[in-house]
Amino acid sequence: MLSPAAAVVAAIRAATGSRPAVRRAHARLLKEGLALHRPAPSLLVSAYAKSRLLPDARQLFDEFPNRDLHLYSSLLAAISNSDSPALVLPLVRRMLSVDAIQPDHFVLTSIASASARLRSLSLGKQVHGRFVASPYSGDNVVKSSLIDMYCKCGVPDEARKVFDSMSVKNSIVWTALVSGYASNGCTDEALQIFQSMPGHGLFTWTALISGFVKAGESVRAVELFVEMRRDGVTIDDAFVLSAISGGAADLAALVLGRQLHGLSMRLGFLSSIMVGNALVDMYSKCSDIHSAREVFEEITLCDTISWTTMIVGEAQHGRAEEAFALYDRMVLAGVKPNEVTFVGLIYACSHAGLVQKGRELFDSVKQEYGINPGLQLYTCYLDLLSRSGHLSEAEELITRMPYEPDEAVWGSLLSACKKHNNSEMSVRIADNILELRPKYPSTYVLISNVYAVNGKWGSVATIRKLMANTKILKEPGYSWIDVGRESRLFHAGEVPLDVREEILAFLDEVVMEMRQRGYIPDTSSVMHDLEEHEKEHHLFLHSERLAVAFGILKSPPRSVIRVVKNLRVCWDCHTVMKLISEIFQRKISVRDSSRFHHFEGGKCSCSDFW
Repeated sequence: MLSPAAAVVAAIRAATGSRPAVRRAHARLLKEGLALHRPAPSLLVSAYAKSRLLPDARQLFDEFPNRDLHLYSSLLAAISNSDSPALVLPLVRRMLSVDAIQPDHFVLTSIASASARLRSLSLGKQVHGRFVASPYSGDNVVKSSLIDMYCKCGVPDEARKVFDSMSVKNSIVWTALVSGYASNGCTDEALQIFQSMPGHGLFTWTALISGFVKAGESVRAVELFVEMRRDGVTIDDAFVLSAISGGAADLAALVLGRQLHGLSMRLGFLSSIMVGNALVDMYSKCSDIHSAREVFEEITLCDTISWTTMIVGEAQHGRAEEAFALYDRMVLAGVKPNEVTFVGLIYACSHAGLVQKGRELFDSVKQEYGINPGLQLYTCYLDLLSRSGHLSEAEELITRMPYEPDEAVWGSLLSACKKHNNSEMSVRIADNILELRPKYPSTYVLISNVYAVNGKWGSVATIRKLMANTKILKEPGYSWIDVGRESRLFHAGEVPLDVREEILAFLDEVVMEMRQRGYIPDTSSVMHDLEEHEKEHHLFLHSERLAVAFGILKSPPRSVIRVVKNLRVCWDCHTVMKLISEIFQRKISVRDSSRFHHFEGGKCSCSDFW
């Protein structure tokens, strides 16, 4: 026969994970008089929390007359892993001041974990200080949590100090340190630590690869993935496939993405929602929205991320109606949208000119779903209003939104003022932004362009002098294209010598044909005080034109030409792409910094609204 303590443990453990079962177990223990029998209090609190009943766990905690260290430890562990890690702070204060209980190594681990999730370096340092002064200062579990905390708070060198103090280092802490350095952009250090490890398992490889992707070094991430495959590491977890698919998405490497899709299929991971979501994102960012939709429709049970990824993809490809239809399906499926879902939907409205639809969606965020719009959503809504010419309403939104407007917010409004030829407002806002001392080169370029359009060449010269004095460099325009197994990068104004004659001759012929069809160069985007023919020559050598010319010359007939550009496509190049798609009967897909443009038969998917 089980002892009372054993009976309590057995009953609660059997119920953990099921809300009704936990409540039944609690009621049974109350009826049998065992609810206050150790270790029932701490086990019940933990069971409620693990069954996603944190308010019940907190209420139960408050009802116990004698709260001890075990009870605090159970609740703190539950809160640190919940959606509300900030609730750890008042509970710790209560433990120290009201109940006068000193934390043990379990409690310190929970507080360090909460600090990591909150990205609170100050709290983490306090935990570290108390840990060093405690009797548990040699505990490696707490040290592991501190390593994770320092890495997530952006100071991997502090994590390294804790790591070096550990007597025994297992693969988990090695992996945490590798991930911490890589995800904070210290990729060389991460690779050095990785190479000094005694062994490399899948999870360590995954940490390194995903860290490189997060740091924006996707080319090296792909090289590492290939090296991992050559080392014969067995892929028995889906996360590394999800991470490297993100790398392919960043590179817009469609061929690589398709290979990863095939590998996922061969390894049996297509049923993983993590891989499915990554493939949807990859195909969307590689300009193949139809393949993205096919993968999405094959996901058995879509979560919020699945729906949102597909909605954002459709929106970025100018398929507003498809995005709205997906949202309707999402709601009918009972999946609650998040803020990013609405960012995608309002983005779709913004690039389709659907102002009233966007207003209704923005209002529903808080009214229907209780979501407080963040700065990203406000910025997207502002973009909708300003792009559509509602400039005064957009400026009013900036003044009443509950966030301090950042450089991106003011830049969006300034860009719209320029687009809608509101000279007075654009110059006024440009002057205001300049007083804020912007830090991004693109903002200075935009301000310079506004002054140039309004003939303020003296102000243009002042801006350029300011950029030179503060060492702010304008990001050069470039485009790249994959043709077969060859990848080519083209910079504005520079034609590679090996294809120079071929590309220039082709573009000369294209310009002659376009002029016969009524094409007149739009030189308004050339913000230099030049003669008109010089401005036209400047446009002639824009990087996306060079890439498309190379694609038509080198790719098989009828194949889709896919180009990626780091900056926004100018209005004249947009017109040229439409004409080229009509003249040569080719589909051209251009991914710029703003969206995707699909040119076919002389038209673009953006309907000339971007």
